[in-house]
Parts: sequence; C-alpha cells; structure tokens
Amino acid sequence: MSFQSDGLGATSNEARTEQDLVPPHIGTVDGQPVVLNGIDLEYQKLFQLFGCDIDGTISRDDLFARLQDCGIWVNDPRLLKTVETLRALEANHRITFSQFKEICHQNSSLIKKAIQGNLIIPEFQEMVAVFQEMFTSVRKNTSGKVANYIPQLSRVNPEQFAVSICTVDGQRLSLGDAQVDFCLQSVSKPVNYCLALEEHGETHVHRHVGREPSGRGFNELTLNNDGLPHNPLINSGAIMCCSMIKPGLEPADRFDYVLNTWGRLTGGQRVSFNNPVYLSERRTADRNFALGYFMREKQAFPAGTDLIQSLEFYFQCCSIETSAEALAVAAASLASAGICPITGDRIFHARTVQNCLSLMSSCGMYDFSGEFAFSIGLPAKSGVSGALMVVVPGVMGIALWSPRLDALGNSVRGIEFCKQLVERYNFHNFDSLTLGENKKRDPRLKKNQTRIEGTVNLCWAASQGDISEIQKLASLGVDLDGADYDGRTALHLAASEGHDVVVKYLIERGVHLSPIDRWGGTPLTDARRGNHELVARLLEAALQKKELRMKNPSGG
Repeated sequence: MSFQSDGLGATSNEARTEQDLVPPHIGTVDGQPVVLNGIDLEYQKLFQLFGCDIDGTISRDDLFARLQDCGIWVNDPRLLKTVETLRALEANHRITFSQFKEICHQNSSLIKKAIQGNLIIPEFQEMVAVFQEMFTSVRKNTSGKVANYIPQLSRVNPEQFAVSICTVDGQRLSLGDAQVDFCLQSVSKPVNYCLALEEHGETHVHRHVGREPSGRGFNELTLNNDGLPHNPLINSGAIMCCSMIKPGLEPADRFDYVLNTWGRLTGGQRVSFNNPVYLSERRTADRNFALGYFMREKQAFPAGTDLIQSLEFYFQCCSIETSAEALAVAAASLASAGICPITGDRIFHARTVQNCLSLMSSCGMYDFSGEFAFSIGLPAKSGVSGALMVVVPGVMGIALWSPRLDALGNSVRGIEFCKQLVERYNFHNFDSLTLGENKKRDPRLKKNQTRIEGTVNLCWAASQGDISEIQKLASLGVDLDGADYDGRTALHLAASEGHDVVVKYLIERGVHLSPIDRWGGTPLTDARRGNHELVARLLEAALQKKELRMKNPSGG
C-alpha cells in the first residue's frame, strides 16, 4: 500500500488527469482517492517523520526505538494496547499507514508528543548521557557507613547504588541497582502526611502536628511549645499522622490502604512488606514508644487514639519495601501535583501535594534540611536505608539509593548526586533569579529552541539598548553574531538605534563587524542612515583596526 497527498498538477483542466484533480486534502490509498480529515492529516505528518520506504511503510522496530529514545518504556501502562498490537506483528513486519493510524489512535497524545519531541524533556538522550556520567562519578565515593541500629539494615550490601528518574510525562531512566528492593523507612512519611491531609484536611491535621523544622534530632524526645510534634517528617510527627489514617478500620485494613496508595503512586509496580525489618523495628523502638507516651501525656493525639496500634502501624509503614525504579514514579506523582504520570491516576489533590512539598523542602533531610534547602533547593525526603526521594516540581521525580550514610543519616552518594545535579541543571528553586550568572542547562528546552529564543531576546535587547540583558545572554552562551529572519544581528539593531554603549560592548566581544542583512545593509550603513555619528565613529575605528591587523598580523 502506498500513501501520498496529491496537489494540483497540470496548468489546465483539459491537461489534468482525474488524479490531478484530487484536492490537496485528499490522498490516495492503493491508488484510490481517499478523503483525509484533520486527524488523518495529523497522523500522516507523524507517519512521514519516520521516513517511509518506497512501499509507503515504516519499521515496527523504528517505532519502538523512537519511543524508547524519548524515555517511554515498552512496559508503560499507557502503551499496553499499543505494545500488544505491535508484538502481534512479526518481527520484521512493516507498518502501513492504516496500521500506524490504529496504533496512534490507542494513545494519540503520548505517541504524538514522543515522535515530535514535545515531552517535558525533549532532548532525553542528552540527559541520559549526563546522568550516566554523574552516576559513574558518584559511584566512586565509598565514604559513610551502613545503618546498624537493626541487624537487617546492617546486612545490606553497601556497594549497591541506584538512580532512577521519571518525568511528569512518564519518561524514565534507571541506572545501577534500580530494581533491587529496599525499605522506605522515613521516605514513607511524606505519603502518610498526604493521606492524613486527604482524610481530615490541613486545619485538623495541624491541630495535632506542627509544620516547623525542629532544630533537633529526628527521634529526639521533644515537642514544640504547644506540646505537639514539630512536623510530620520526624518520628513523633509521623507517629501522629499514622494515628489519623483510617483510625476506624481494622489494623490490617489500615495497612492495606497505605500499601495500595503506594501501589497507585508507583503506577502499579511492586510494593511489598519486609516482615523481618518490621519485627526488628518494633523490638528496638524504645525511643518511639517514649515519644508516643510523651505525646499522649501532653494530650496531643486526636480523641480516641489507640497509641499502641498507632505505633505498630508506624513501624509497618517504615517497613514497606520497593525499588528505586518504583520510587521514582512515586516522586514523579508528587512532581505532577498528585497524578501518576504513567497511569493518569489522581492519587492526591494538588493542595495536599503543595503542603507536602513545602514541608519536604524545609524538614525532609533530618538535621541537614537547612543546608539541603540552601545548596540543592529541592523538596526531598531521606531514609536510613539509604533511600532518597527528590522532587523537581513540574518536571520529574528522582529516586536514589545507596546504603552508606553520613553522620546525619543521609545517603552519602545521594547527597553528592543531588549536588552535581543542580550544578548542571537549573533545578534549584531560585535558579530563575541567577540565569545571567550561571551556565546551567534547562532540559525542558530543545537545543534549537534555546538558540532561537536566545537570538530573539538578544536582538530585542540590542534594539532597546539593554546592555544588562545582553551581558546576561552572553554569559548564558548566546551567540552574539546570531541573526534574525532578515539577517539582522544585534550589532545591526544597536547601530540603527544609536545605542553606542551596546555597540562598544559588542565590538569588544569580537562580533563580526560587517554582517549583511537581506537588504545589503551593514551596521555602519545603518548608523550613518540614522545620523548616529558616535556609533559610526566606533564602527569605523574598529574596522580600521581590523584592517591594520590583517595587513600586519605579526603586530610589528
């Protein structure tokens, strides 16, 4: 089967064949005219991006490869029907346009965005290369010690290291031991806080737990001035949140509710329970029992709370087990305001996630929370298993796992990876304030988009005489010789408007002095036409200096 869109071919009706008379919105299938509606035309454009063979077909493997290059995995729940359709074909089967249209119809939005490069990270393979480089670099760090307060954690292989990401569009990458299960420990706390908020609302929840950093150890026997735990992300606050999650249900049903929520957050991936860890946690829980009784003494719990049951529930939640691969999807669900990116399932309301991320930003990293907020600037939660969940709001979730901990109980490799991450990408909460002073990459922009936008902004700044903006753009690596559609550079525009300070700066930066626009004009002719004498003298002097250098390159 061949498919093509035909236009008007001959110069007179008499000379045209019946096929020539087919309007542009009509194509041919097997030589027969077929009316193309708007959707068909859109599918045709996508189909042609693959570079069809002479028989008008594309390779099944090419379609798989295009999706995978974008970070969309074949086990993505959104592609279930698509993958079933493709795998039903023989390995070397060629896909016709009709089959392609059927495949796209099963998930047109995702496939269209992937093929056109319009996912949140358009240059995904470039990010893959950067993450692989950082992973290799960080893996060399073998400092820190594995947690040993219970035997089960001390027996974990300290060499294991995993990095996994999932974007809000469901683009995924996993490196290292990303499929090895580990206990969530304190990484379970943000989700329990969200569940308490969903059930009771923030007013009720924060009658029983504060929202300030404690300034003390995560398990220290202390409460705030109101006799409440300082925040939901330390032990006392997490115990309090557990007391508010489905208190009317049987203990087994309460835990199933939490476990099912984790299953939804991870897009249906494996989430389980580590009973040996739970038993060990319970056996070594004197401090947590003391915290519970201390809060009960202060009447901090909601009325009718069963303290022992709440403590048991807390130990169970800490003993939930999953992989970095799954945890990254859960983090991405928070990054996308409570919607799992690979299923489209809304788990939490956006306001709930906003409150959770706010506290993760200020209280999520034990006694390192302030420093992490300062240097990394992202919401995160760590656990003594070596797990670290990081959220880049509106962009992606990141899961890191490396069992060796620093003195504050955070993963050594996890912290180092985060530092390298924000050195390369503008993910820090306040990077938008320093765009002119750093060379960080914005992975949400296409390479061409970055270049074109830079040129547009440069030309506008030059026409307005905005030297400060031009200096910022230069520091970001924008090509100062970049030209607009008419071939006019920043030097053209600054000269034509008489902005001598900008012209002088551009000359000093070594820009091309005589670029020619589409009308044959140069910056010097523009300056003379506008009677900008000072600008003209600057350009003439620079051109004479350049001519002398060319005549006497040795400078003698």
